[in-house]
Amino acid sequence: MTRRSHVLRVVLLGALALGLVAPTWAAKLEVARIYIEYNSTDNDLGFHVFLDGENWKELKIVNPKGRVVFEVEGEGGYEALGLTELFFEGAEPSLDEFPLEELLAMFPEGKYRFIGETVEEERITGTARLTHAVPAGPEAEVRILAYDTIVIRWDPVTEPAEILPDKEVEIVGYQVIVESFQVTLPANATEVTLPREFTLSLERGEHDFEVLAIEAGGNQTITAGTFEIEE
Repeated sequence: MTRRSHVLRVVLLGALALGLVAPTWAAKLEVARIYIEYNSTDNDLGFHVFLDGENWKELKIVNPKGRVVFEVEGEGGYEALGLTELFFEGAEPSLDEFPLEELLAMFPEGKYRFIGETVEEERITGTARLTHAVPAGPEAEVRILAYDTIVIRWDPVTEPAEILPDKEVEIVGYQVIVESFQVTLPANATEVTLPREFTLSLERGEHDFEVLAIEAGGNQTITAGTFEIEE
């Protein structure tokens, strides 16, 4: 073995020991996502994570610069039995108070590595790519056509959010949320009629709704609003 090969081998083994490089025998997470959620109505922004894998007990997330940005370890029953899904939302500071440039610097674009250990003490890994392509919020409205017919409509989103105007966006879907009702629709959808059973269950008064535009990279932008069912 040459001196160069020996040095490279030592460096690789050191990286494996630190958990920064996944060994080829590692199991794979079934889902690994990190994405931006921007609320265009309230002008706040956060970074969210969702992952899914079998019986892991430790997990860390490493950003494109090699820095660990999240780490969790199960104890007691969770250490013995393991975990599967994990979803968490990062805090969503108002961009009126927290500079966008600082937020983006904390979570740079690029590949994020998910590195963990299963209850069988085997490696489990995954990767996710974060972009800063954030879509504009859908221009949405609610029409109450009858006591049992409520339609939510929106204009197709084709532009990036004003906070990041230089990024190109590709919309792959929309999501509509009204209290316990939630539906995800394809990119060509521009309206949804709430199910009659759900509509009839709504009490008189004001109700919140959200329409989300979902970008190809996973980022999503919310438009929030209210509608009122009169007495």
